[in-house]
Amino acid sequence: MRKKIITRVGLAIALGLFGVGAQSTELVYEPINPSFGGNPLNGSFLLNKANSQNTHTASTSDRTYAERLQESLERAYINRIVREVTNLAFGEVEYDENGDPIESIFADDSTFVSGDFQVGLITSNPDSIVIEITNLITDEVTIVEIPRFG
Repeated sequence: MRKKIITRVGLAIALGLFGVGAQSTELVYEPINPSFGGNPLNGSFLLNKANSQNTHTASTSDRTYAERLQESLERAYINRIVREVTNLAFGEVEYDENGDPIESIFADDSTFVSGDFQVGLITSNPDSIVIEITNLITDEVTIVEIPRFG
């Protein structure tokens, strides 16, 4: 019984001493990332840390100048075909620097070869434009029909 009293008295004294003297403050969250309101001086530290953990490397391409030139010419050629088809579909006319209308690269039943593909204008009537794209390697044929607006 005496042990219980001493234990209870000791517990009461400990609670009295620590309970009265203990004070608490409000916990406030402060973000670290400056994108979310954190200290802007942390930005370079976080970027360096992210870069050191990054294991991704960009792929390098060892293409020759001739290959890059060929790809660039094909892109320009395809862009011109798309522009011409769009002009045909919407009834727009392009003009050169002298104010003369530019003649379309699509004459009736025109066919163009670009890389492994052959692009041909099959029909162009007042309602639609039909284009046939043929893969020269696999002989796969895709037909695209574009309605005219204009």
